[in-house]
Amino acid sequence: MTSSEHDHAGSDQAGSVTFLGLGLMGHALADTLLAAGRPTTVWNRSTDKGADLIGRAARRAGSAGEAITASSLAIVCTAHNNAVRELVQPLAAELRGRTLINLTSGSSSEARGISDWAAGHEIAYLDGAVLAVPDGIGTDEAAIVYSGDKDAFDQHNPVLRRLATPTFLGNAPGLAALHDVAVLGMMWHILNAFLHAAALLQSAGVSATPLTPVLEGGIATTTGWLADYAEQIDAGVFPGDDSTIATHLAAMTHLIDESGAHGVSTDLPLQMKAIADRAVAEGLGQSGHAAMISQFRSPE
Repeated sequence: MTSSEHDHAGSDQAGSVTFLGLGLMGHALADTLLAAGRPTTVWNRSTDKGADLIGRAARRAGSAGEAITASSLAIVCTAHNNAVRELVQPLAAELRGRTLINLTSGSSSEARGISDWAAGHEIAYLDGAVLAVPDGIGTDEAAIVYSGDKDAFDQHNPVLRRLATPTFLGNAPGLAALHDVAVLGMMWHILNAFLHAAALLQSAGVSATPLTPVLEGGIATTTGWLADYAEQIDAGVFPGDDSTIATHLAAMTHLIDESGAHGVSTDLPLQMKAIADRAVAEGLGQSGHAAMISQFRSPE
């Protein structure tokens, strides 16, 4: 199917966008396009949501099918991908020749499954991951990554740029979901490390508030290493010029000892040390920290 076939010539209003799902994120997405003057049709399973959008000239569709036929572009954002499938699969005929963008959080395998279904019904499909909180939608700080149908991404880019900075990752539909969980994993590790640090300092009578600027400085320093570490990972070369894994391992022992002495959980530092121990056992003790990528890869 060519990109021109994605331009449905049925009953849809020129330039309009349909939103399916008005939770916190779905509402923020619809609100942003409505504020930009884009004709917007909305639908939500429960009708108690979106009254403020209707008051600002959004059109509430009486059914999901009616919402889809109102626009050439439908953006769905629900609680999970099972809900997405239950919603859109009975509406394949209405979606045929249109573009469906799924901004629901999920797995890469789920994205591939929906993409395969869409391709079988001549529906252009993009999977997306929102890297922002609802209040950030429409701001320069917001980002959304997409994967799937490149023609659809290019065609609807003016709309996507209104929502957040859009980045196309590739034709493989699961790439956006994979990036999403990678970013979330890093976020959770940082936040859990912060909580452990706060608990450790609180055990000595230091409150979390004055600790925060110190930790923010440490995070900024660590962030500055990422680009170099990424180059090392891609090249497979891990010089220990700044600090070796063996050096890090000794400091991890200090963290475990201090945590235990102050009655703070040692689970997190013990996990970090276990990873470093395995790397040293494989002969990587004099390599740089990024060499521990080997401990996270699947065995070949």
